[in-house]
Amino acid sequence: MKYIQKVVTILFSFFVLLSCKKAGADNGAIKIPPANLVLNAVVSTDGSGTVAFTATADNAVSYGFEFGDGNTSALITGTTSHQYTLAGSNIFTVTVTAQSSSALVIKKTIQVTVTVIPPVPVLFWSEEFNTDGAPDPAKWGYDLGANGWGNAELEDYTSRPENAIVQGGVLKINAIKENYNGSAYTSARLVTKDKFSFKYGKVEVRAKLPSGVGTWPAIWMLGSDIGSAGWPASGEIDIMEHLGRTLNTIYGTLHYPGHSGGSADGTTTVIANATTEFHIYSLEWSASSIKIFVDDQLYHTTANSSNLPFNHDFFFIVNVAIGGGFGGPVDPAFTRSTMEVDYIRVYK
Repeated sequence: MKYIQKVVTILFSFFVLLSCKKAGADNGAIKIPPANLVLNAVVSTDGSGTVAFTATADNAVSYGFEFGDGNTSALITGTTSHQYTLAGSNIFTVTVTAQSSSALVIKKTIQVTVTVIPPVPVLFWSEEFNTDGAPDPAKWGYDLGANGWGNAELEDYTSRPENAIVQGGVLKINAIKENYNGSAYTSARLVTKDKFSFKYGKVEVRAKLPSGVGTWPAIWMLGSDIGSAGWPASGEIDIMEHLGRTLNTIYGTLHYPGHSGGSADGTTTVIANATTEFHIYSLEWSASSIKIFVDDQLYHTTANSSNLPFNHDFFFIVNVAIGGGFGGPVDPAFTRSTMEVDYIRVYK
């Protein structure tokens, strides 16, 4: 009897041991980590910001790259390229992670110095105002009349040479105090609508602004779909506005749904001699941002996106308004003043 009990005990122990070995079979598998990770970088010398990366490691089945500029990439192979966009010469810390089939990882970090030379803008369109007489009809049309233009403005816009003429290499828009068709003032509002429009680029306008309390000159752009979309859904980009009552304060403003009228998206800056000297008012417009400058000094930036109406064609408007909701009361002593525009240039 004791012999039988001993045999049973031995058999029971054998089966328990066998079961434990089966249950723990996976736990005994060998996990192989990646090893000997090497990361090489070849930086382009053409100023494009392109860097070719090659990562190799023993036992690796995938690689993950962190390029040091906020961008990442996951790859099966360790070969990739990345283009940096930050202008100038900059140092980036790049990290690659190699992973084995056992989900074990190893990392390697290097630093790369990358030089990015921004492409030189190419002149796409320009108006130099070099021919005396009426503004070029192939480039310019006129908004006409005295309907207040949505701002309770006081002028009657005309196409007369008294109000708009090219002389001595500049466009002159003359705002004049005179009785004309029932209005107390005349001026001009030139537009490139249906003649020239564009999407994205750099704009430079060299201009000298009119003086006098109540004057409201503007160099600005409207979306070409203004007729169908309406305002502000079409979008508006005010490259320059100036009010005679706040001399030398320059306004750079964007209007779009949710940001129009008194809640517009804009900033002001103060310059010297806005009405006695020429200054360069400029715009840099891309799918990612809209930047407004005076004399190469950035003073307003808006992040562009597909949700905003700034990703289609726009046309130019150049005008001098008198009075209105923004221009304010007009100095009773005002008689006339002139905005002079030397050139308008669009670069791509």
